[in-house]
Amino acid sequence: MNKYICEFIGTFALVFFGCATVLFMRSEVGLLGVAMAFGLSVVAMAYSIGPVSGAHLNPAVSLGVFVSGRMKSGDLIGYVVAQCAGAIAASAVLYVIALGKGGGYDVAANGFAQNGWSTYSLTSAFLFELVATFLFLLVILRATAEGGAGALAGLAIGLTLVLIHLAGIAVSGSSVNPARSLGPALFAGGSALSQLWLYIVAPCLGAAAAGFALRTGGIGAGEQAPQPA
Repeated sequence: MNKYICEFIGTFALVFFGCATVLFMRSEVGLLGVAMAFGLSVVAMAYSIGPVSGAHLNPAVSLGVFVSGRMKSGDLIGYVVAQCAGAIAASAVLYVIALGKGGGYDVAANGFAQNGWSTYSLTSAFLFELVATFLFLLVILRATAEGGAGALAGLAIGLTLVLIHLAGIAVSGSSVNPARSLGPALFAGGSALSQLWLYIVAPCLGAAAAGFALRTGGIGAGEQAPQPA
């Protein structure tokens, strides 16, 4: 299967399962269940489409891989487009499902699994997204490097995403993924769109910093995994 198609499908699955859990099951499963939904989606995609595309599922991840020297600029653009398209498509499907709720579904009143901050400040949300994405990329880049986690890399990456959500949902909504934030924000509108910039800028800065650290030898340069097929 084409690697861009894989990234579309993988990001679709991540947003579909993760955001569906927020929309339809959050009161039943709680924050732990939401965190597990996002993390397990990554694990599932890592072991299905990972051998083809690397299962980035996240423009920030692709950027970090690019900065580390493992991806060409043409692939970076293709991956980001596919990931954003997958996230938007998944959000559209979830929107149709939500509208089928008995009595209707009020997006303005109930939200649409969008990321945002309110209890904590903009600075707190920005700092969490930046640092969490930096650490996430360190795990991804080292786990997938030669001599890294090998067959367990997908599990390590998925569980790291669970941990990130457990740590930061209350602070920023815990995105670390511009595509995951983009899709729901387009349907939620309002503050979700006005705050979207943070979920693009902060994760990309954190990911680029991690990629630069790997490339310059800060976390083990020279032990790079093959580029996606």
